[in-house]
Amino acid sequence: MSSIVSKLPQTAVNIFSVMSALANEHKAINLSQGFPDYPCDPQLIKLVNKAMLAGHNQYAPMAGAVELRERIAEKADKLYNAAYNPDTEITVTAGGTEAIFTAITAVVNPNDEVIIFEPAYDCYAPAVKLAGGIVKSLQLHEPDYRIDWAMVRKLTTNKTRLIILNSPHNPTATILNEQDIKELTSLVKNTDIIILSDEVYEHLVFDGHKHLSMAAFRELKERSFVVASFGKLFHTTGWKIGYCMAPSQLMNEFKKVHQYNVFSVNTPMQIAAAEYLKDENHYLGLADFFQQKRDYFREALAATKFDLLPCSGSYFQSVTYRNVTDEKDSDFAVRLVKEFGVASIPISAFYSRAGNESVLRFCFAKKQETLDKAVERLLNL
Repeated sequence: MSSIVSKLPQTAVNIFSVMSALANEHKAINLSQGFPDYPCDPQLIKLVNKAMLAGHNQYAPMAGAVELRERIAEKADKLYNAAYNPDTEITVTAGGTEAIFTAITAVVNPNDEVIIFEPAYDCYAPAVKLAGGIVKSLQLHEPDYRIDWAMVRKLTTNKTRLIILNSPHNPTATILNEQDIKELTSLVKNTDIIILSDEVYEHLVFDGHKHLSMAAFRELKERSFVVASFGKLFHTTGWKIGYCMAPSQLMNEFKKVHQYNVFSVNTPMQIAAAEYLKDENHYLGLADFFQQKRDYFREALAATKFDLLPCSGSYFQSVTYRNVTDEKDSDFAVRLVKEFGVASIPISAFYSRAGNESVLRFCFAKKQETLDKAVERLLNL
């Protein structure tokens, strides 16, 4: 057999798989990968079972169950005053990551340039490279990880095809503000630049702040793929259901890729999600729910030797550890698992260039007793 020329020669198993496997090996408390350790609403399980018993067990339409696309359109209109046609501008996907991959593949051609902001969720750059695009990354740094729009303008050329944004941001827990929206709007005006907006944590925004979706701004909506996730919404990350909203011209290209990737998403869970979404309280109360967890975890962590970074959204809390050690964050994260029994994610894993940010990310979407046990161990540092 001839040797294979890798399309992603620098890519290894991602950090989430590595740290979760290490946590399992050492029976550590896993605050690394972003998933809850508490159950979803039993009503949702009953709705899935009801859909199965009612015979919704065959292929759903390629774009998603009609009922679910209609609920998504209603939700976007209610939250963002954004009109999306459920027939031509919404597609249900196999999770947020599939939506992101599909959007990138649909519009990025060889030698197109794509701007991403690092630290960045690790699926962005590989998808761009697989499409033959060129990644142009702008590095952001703690404590506030704000975007320098003057630098973005310098990165922008006539080859810039796509800008990828993520708010609330994973891993830094920052959110876009009104000034960011103004700068972005000015930047893309009179260009062909497309925006891919990763908004999977849209309902996890704290301290009275408002999520600023690309869908809510006409000039941005008309050129944006907006990606969301039911895994984050329903505490069901293992179900891998998300969706994408975009103007029909963009969505038409999106569907061309989607249909030859997964074609459609599991039917009974779509039917259940459509029914569950009829009660808006199932998502409007998420911010308070997670803010209570954030506040509890932050207060507990304050007694450790870590310094807490701001957390305005998502379910991640990042910390610096310069008062503890000068180790590389990747080395320290491994030692934290082996010696103290707590798994985290080193922030350097979200940058393309090797370095030591001296920052770790913890997930607080956990039961209170899980957070208590983790902090108890971290106090031994």
